[in-house]
Amino acid sequence: MPGASGRVLVVDDNKVIRQLIRVNLELEGIEVVTASDGAECLDVVHQVQPDLVTLDVVMPRLDGMRTAARLRADPRTRDLPLVVISACTQYEVEAGLEVGVDAFLAKPFDPAELVSVVRELLERGGAVDREGGGGLELGMGLGAVEVGRTVLGVEEGVGVGKGGGPIAGPRAD
Repeated sequence: MPGASGRVLVVDDNKVIRQLIRVNLELEGIEVVTASDGAECLDVVHQVQPDLVTLDVVMPRLDGMRTAARLRADPRTRDLPLVVISACTQYEVEAGLEVGVDAFLAKPFDPAELVSVVRELLERGGAVDREGGGGLELGMGLGAVEVGRTVLGVEEGVGVGKGGGPIAGPRAD
């Protein structure tokens, strides 16, 4: 998918995961800046001015969901696309949707799907339209799943657990 370039702030307390995400995105021509937790993310986000932020959920000092909530509460970062990359549980997915996360990738993630989700959000030029945006379809082990509030919600019964449910793509609400 040529055409999307930008700056991504990768936030994860695991140095190996940060490096893995960095390498995969830089190979696609995307600039990457890293932070080791949510507190560091909030410290640098305004000077770095990323086009997108990836967040782990479980991190010291400030976790990914609270970081996402603070980014959404700040008018300067309210529309910044947010991608959670974590071994998410159904509860974490629902919490992420509540705070405005745009996409989810389950660890261990497929590097091609990481690049696809990041490019899709960068090409949109901002966070998914919260009033009427559409979902992105991605195959995640159990088949193609349209992801958004409808599919990931409890009403649809999509099982998401550690190690493997389908979690991917921009949210739509």
